[in-house]
Amino acid sequence: MPPYPGRYLCADFGVMSASNKHHEFAHSGSLAGGTFPIISSDPRGHIVHSWSKLPSWLEGDPFPVPRIVLSLLIPSCVTVSSFVLPNSSSEILYSWRRWDLLLLCYLFTTTSAIIWQQMSPFEDEEPGTSAPSGSLRRLLSLLTPYVHRFVIVSVFLILSSWGEMALPSYTGRMTDWILNKEDPSAFRTAITAMSLITISSAVTEFLCDCIYNTTMSRIHTQTQGQVLRSVLKQEMAFFDTVPTGDITSRVTSDITAMSESLSSDLSLLMWYFMRAVFLSAYMCSLSPKLTIFTMMCLCVITLVPKVSGTFSQDLAVKVQESLSKANQVALETFSNMKTVISFANEDGESQRYESKMYDTYQLNKWEALAYGFSSVANSFSSLALKVGILYFGGRLVTNGEVTGGNLVSFVLYEMQFTSAVEVLLRMYPDVRKAVGSSEKVFEYMDRIPQMPKPGTHVPHKLKGHIQFQNVTFSYPKHPNIAVLQDVSFDLRPGEVTALVGQCDAGKSTVLQLLLRFYEPQNGKILLDGKPIAEYENQFYRRKVSVVSQEPALTSRSIQRNIAYGMEKVSLKSVQDVAKLAFAHDFISELSNGYQTGAGQKGGQLSGGQKQRVALARALVRDPQVLILDDATSSLDTETELKIQNVLYENAEKRTVLLISHRMNTVQRAKHILVLEDGQITEQGNHDDLLVQRGSYWKLWNKQTSSFQKENGE
Repeated sequence: MPPYPGRYLCADFGVMSASNKHHEFAHSGSLAGGTFPIISSDPRGHIVHSWSKLPSWLEGDPFPVPRIVLSLLIPSCVTVSSFVLPNSSSEILYSWRRWDLLLLCYLFTTTSAIIWQQMSPFEDEEPGTSAPSGSLRRLLSLLTPYVHRFVIVSVFLILSSWGEMALPSYTGRMTDWILNKEDPSAFRTAITAMSLITISSAVTEFLCDCIYNTTMSRIHTQTQGQVLRSVLKQEMAFFDTVPTGDITSRVTSDITAMSESLSSDLSLLMWYFMRAVFLSAYMCSLSPKLTIFTMMCLCVITLVPKVSGTFSQDLAVKVQESLSKANQVALETFSNMKTVISFANEDGESQRYESKMYDTYQLNKWEALAYGFSSVANSFSSLALKVGILYFGGRLVTNGEVTGGNLVSFVLYEMQFTSAVEVLLRMYPDVRKAVGSSEKVFEYMDRIPQMPKPGTHVPHKLKGHIQFQNVTFSYPKHPNIAVLQDVSFDLRPGEVTALVGQCDAGKSTVLQLLLRFYEPQNGKILLDGKPIAEYENQFYRRKVSVVSQEPALTSRSIQRNIAYGMEKVSLKSVQDVAKLAFAHDFISELSNGYQTGAGQKGGQLSGGQKQRVALARALVRDPQVLILDDATSSLDTETELKIQNVLYENAEKRTVLLISHRMNTVQRAKHILVLEDGQITEQGNHDDLLVQRGSYWKLWNKQTSSFQKENGE
């Protein structure tokens, strides 16, 4: 007869059994036209089975093993049945006259359904996508360096599980001894054995937990460090295109979820899987019939949490979405407290938040009802299983097939087995969640920075001559918009060069290219005649320093902020550069001097103080190229003039690029570049540019006239 398609495998045997008409038959396990597991009966009714080679269509199949197992289930069921009734005809073999054969049929059919479900796409996945088995393998690969520890953990786990399994067995024996009124010494021996086994099991479980938890903590720490190092190596375009919240989530919450799943969920899976294996073995040794009955009932009982769990899961998603909306209201309120207070809208924001929380409360009520229904349904189904086992087991005791003690032991084993199965089913979604979290984590770990090959050039002496040669650049977010177009200029050593222009002219882009945050699409940027990409990264960062308008400080001490990124810097060196930046006086007046914390993002310091600390941080490196991006905009006029005098007096030591919107700060520069719409339109000194009466002249007149109006002149 023709091979059956794989989707009807589960139905084939049920149809065959119900029809009771097959005396001679042949089944194929084909799923797509191949026929490798074959079973048939000869004219005398004996089972004959054969195996053909693995067909070519299974090569590259994402589920080769499940398909093979699925196709073998029907032949295996027939083979096992033939062993139970070796001399019976196929008519008896496929009839409903034997309850054990009936249960066996349903057991194999249920197994087929489970395998088929696992081979089907998950509900939350798009059609055509496969289960994240690759991510799971990668997740488990984190455990590979510690395989020797997990071998020890497995040994302790087996010993502990075996110890716990022995307790119900002794309980059953004691029941038989009491009922049969045997020698009391046997009872005392059993109590002693149970006590020793309990203590030994507890000790091995303690050792197992200690080794496992310390190992998982180490894996968590190392993984978090690896992800952070990988992220820090990415190019600046990566941080422009990927939201900061996503990066933070991957480095913190996703790794935490992944590690917690490995440490807790994987531990529970290992523990309860081992228990389930031992328990099923003990149950089969006590009564195969009761074991088959229990397995069949469990297949039905597991549908209850499946149905109720789907409804609860949908509610949980809605609750999280509602909480997210409420949290967004709170976040917006706290982020704009000055605006809220200025408009006296505290009550309005409170009402808006309470309204969102009321929506969450309504969903929580439905969630509580769903949880209550699920608990009642689970309790009822569990109770029904126990009653069924006691009823069926009682009949077996009455017929003399099992003893009363064996029934007691079996009930105890069944309770533990049911609990283990429930835990395994409950942990499965959590493991899938961890696998999903790990996908982005591994994506970051494996991402190769889109940057040129790291340079190695480290000269003994650096002049600091910067050259832009026909540089054209577009940001990754807007590749079709050229921010700089064919820009060429020189920054000469020993000179202060100023770069001016309207907003969005491209001044900040020049700064970011100099700092190697991006690479130009066309043209070259040279330092002493060599492309800046050829210089060793650490060397280049030390020799090219920048002070921005809004400097970013960390929450560490002021001394450590000034020495940021430099391992060995003495306090005296820090104080010397602080004096050059006119920061020493205000730092000395602080409560703890240089050990005073700057606060988060430098929040404990004023804008002018932060700029002076940032200037000292740049000078402590003794850079050959110093870039000032409106670095004195928050200073008072007197302090700004003092700092400018220091910079111009020491200009012969380095190359200085002064980027500013304030024209009075650039007029002393030896060379001034005017950037307009991404192009250098004018260049020269202050007097020459005023004579040209071009863009620079317009900027100068605009600012000086505004200044005169403000001062009533």
